[in-house]
Amino acid sequence: MSPTFSRTLLAGRRYAVLGLGRNGAPAARALAAMGAAVTAWDDSEAGRASLSPAIDGIHVCPLLDPTGFDALVLSPGIPHALPAPHPFAASAIAAGIPVLSDAELLFEAVRASGSSARFAGITGTNGKSTTTALLAHLLTVAGIPNAAGGNLGPASLSLPLLPDDGVYVLEMSSYMLERLRSLRFDTACLLNLSPDHLERHGDLSNYGAAKLAIFDRQTSSDLAVLGLDDPWSRAQEAVLRQTPAQLVTISGTGGLPLPVATLPGEHNAQNAAAASAMALHLGVPSEAVAAGLASFPGLAHRQRRIASMDGIAFIDDSKATNADAAARALGCYDRLIWIAGGIAKAGGIEALVPYFPRVVEAMLIGRDGPLLAETLARHGVPYRLLGDLDRATPAAFASARQHGIETILLSPACASFDQFPNFEARGLHFAALVHDLSLTPKHRTG
Repeated sequence: MSPTFSRTLLAGRRYAVLGLGRNGAPAARALAAMGAAVTAWDDSEAGRASLSPAIDGIHVCPLLDPTGFDALVLSPGIPHALPAPHPFAASAIAAGIPVLSDAELLFEAVRASGSSARFAGITGTNGKSTTTALLAHLLTVAGIPNAAGGNLGPASLSLPLLPDDGVYVLEMSSYMLERLRSLRFDTACLLNLSPDHLERHGDLSNYGAAKLAIFDRQTSSDLAVLGLDDPWSRAQEAVLRQTPAQLVTISGTGGLPLPVATLPGEHNAQNAAAASAMALHLGVPSEAVAAGLASFPGLAHRQRRIASMDGIAFIDDSKATNADAAARALGCYDRLIWIAGGIAKAGGIEALVPYFPRVVEAMLIGRDGPLLAETLARHGVPYRLLGDLDRATPAAFASARQHGIETILLSPACASFDQFPNFEARGLHFAALVHDLSLTPKHRTG
C-alpha cells in the first residue's frame, strides 16, 4: 500500500483558501486532511457548495482579516498583483502572509513527510499538457512511480504521497509559478513563450519572468530544459547558462531520432524532445524512452483524430485557445477546412497569415467570428460566419466533400468562454456533432 500523508502533518497550521474551483476546493480538503485549520471562501455560491456538506477542519466564511494565517492559498485565476490585487490578497501581503500555490504546499508536505520524491516541472505558452502527460507516460513505461497534475488534470494537492523513488510531474502555469517559495524542480522545462495572459502580467517581460521562475533554486545536480523555437526563449539561453543547473536545449527542427508517430508537427517533436531529456535525467533507460514514445496515445483535444467519414478526417484541436497554438496545428496539413472562433486573444489571428494558403474555407463561430472574418477577408480566404459549432460542423463536412479536402480541423485560436465553460466542453460538443453526422445515411465513422 502506498504511504499517505499523516493526518497530523499540518497540525497547528492555519491556512486561508480563497477561490474554491478545481484548485482551491481540493487544496482546502487536503490541508484539512493533514490536520490544518482551514478558512475557505468563494464569492460564488456554487464555489462554496463544493465544500458541502461540512468537512472537519474547514470553516467556510468570508475572509476579512489575514492575521494568524500561515499562508493564503489563492486560486490561480485570482490576481495578487496585476491587473489589480484581490482585496484580501493585498491585505495578506501587507501583513506579511505568503501567497502560495498548491504546488508549493505539495512540495512542503512531501518533504515534511520525509519523502525525497523528485519534482519535474513543465511550463511554456503551448505544449505544456502534452509534454507533462508524455513524461508521466515515459516514467510509467519504465516502472517509476509517478503522479501528474497541477495545471493539467488533478490539482497538485490531490496527488498522493510518493516514495523516495517517485516523481511528481507538474504542469506549471505562470499563475502558479508566481506563488512559490521553496519548491525546487529536479528537472524543469520552458518549452516556448508567446504573448498570452498579458491582461494578468502586464507585458511580455513580466509574463516571461513568471515562466523563468520554474528554474529558481535549481542546483548543479538538476536539469534545465529550454526550447529554442521562438525568439524570446532563444534569448534566455545565455541567461540560463549562468545558472548552476545543467542546461539542455531542444528544438522541433532538430531531427529527433525517436518521433512520436501519433503526434504530428514540429511542435510535438519539441515536446517529445523535452520529455525525453527529462526522462533520461530521471533515470528512464533509453529503450524505455523509445517504447514510451511509440506507445503514447496523445491527449484529448490536442490534434486528436476523432473520426473519419468519406475519407475526411475530423481533428479536434479545441485546446488551441490562441493563435500560436492554432499555428502548430495548421502547419500539419497541406489543405484543410478550418473551424475557428470564440473569444480572440490580443492580436487576433494576424500571426496565422502564413498558414492561410492552406485554408480552403474557414467556418467561423463565436463572439469574435466577425473579427476573424475581417482578417481572412483582407487576405482573400473564403469564409462563412456560422455562429456556432452546430452549424459549422455539418457545413465544414459539406465543404470538404465539395472541394475534395481530407481534413476538417477544429483549432479555434480563441478562448471558449463565450459559448462553453472550457475548451474540453467545446471539443466534446464537436465530437458529438461529428458522431451525429456519422448516423446520417451513407456515412459511418472509421
